[in-house]
Amino acid sequence: MKYHEKVQHSAAYIQEKLGKIQAGSIALVTGTGLGGLTDAIENPASLSYAEIPEFPVSTVASHAGRLITGTIDGVPVIAMHGRFHLYEGFSAHEATHAIRTMGELGVRTLILTNAAGALNPSFATGSPMLIEDHINLTGTTPLRGENNDAWGERFPDMCTVYNPRLRQLAVDKALALGLRLERGVYIQIMGPNMETPAETRMYRALGADAIGMSTCMEAIAARHMGMRLLAFSCLTNKNLPDCMQEASLEQVIAQAEKSSTAMTALIKAILKEI
Repeated sequence: MKYHEKVQHSAAYIQEKLGKIQAGSIALVTGTGLGGLTDAIENPASLSYAEIPEFPVSTVASHAGRLITGTIDGVPVIAMHGRFHLYEGFSAHEATHAIRTMGELGVRTLILTNAAGALNPSFATGSPMLIEDHINLTGTTPLRGENNDAWGERFPDMCTVYNPRLRQLAVDKALALGLRLERGVYIQIMGPNMETPAETRMYRALGADAIGMSTCMEAIAARHMGMRLLAFSCLTNKNLPDCMQEASLEQVIAQAEKSSTAMTALIKAILKEI
């Protein structure tokens, strides 16, 4: 079975079990420790990833591995409670299978969240960062291989991956809520190992403000399908190469969960006007 046929198989099963996805539904992807965003979903219906044909299954303990539909303050949403990473052994196609599936279901707006380390020394730990651009340093792309013309063109433009209007809306809503919102460039590396002090200096020299192990693959696939994109990083720790400190997964999750209230409030405010 070809890749696009696997995606269509997943989409057909989701429609059979959860019903037709409402027009105008917004897709959400929750990162490490940010699954609390899904608690805001009203009248939820869900499927385990393991139930959905052809769907990958999350192997990271902090990712619940469920697809949830419902509404948030009346806005229809479809949310991924957990995502797929290259470091788990998934290919770029597998890591973006869910994004492609949501595109097949008719989703045209996607909000991505992740937990990331701050590279910019002026950024505050615990604050959300609005992703204005990204650097893909994984060495791969979900567009590698045969192109499906029904999804998008062979060489999609990447001048504006993250939608300018949605970014401005995020800035306005953060200001109205009194939230500190950093704005910067996100860099994705393969992982799962954390970066060394020398690597940290290099990533900062490349122009990155925050670093993580997800999101760019999803953003590329979504942009290829013509989706509008908005993305945030929860800055769980600060990488200062001259005084590096260990950042355990437990610490990252704890900080992300602590910051999830502000992130949830911001996204809910955005959804009302998106």
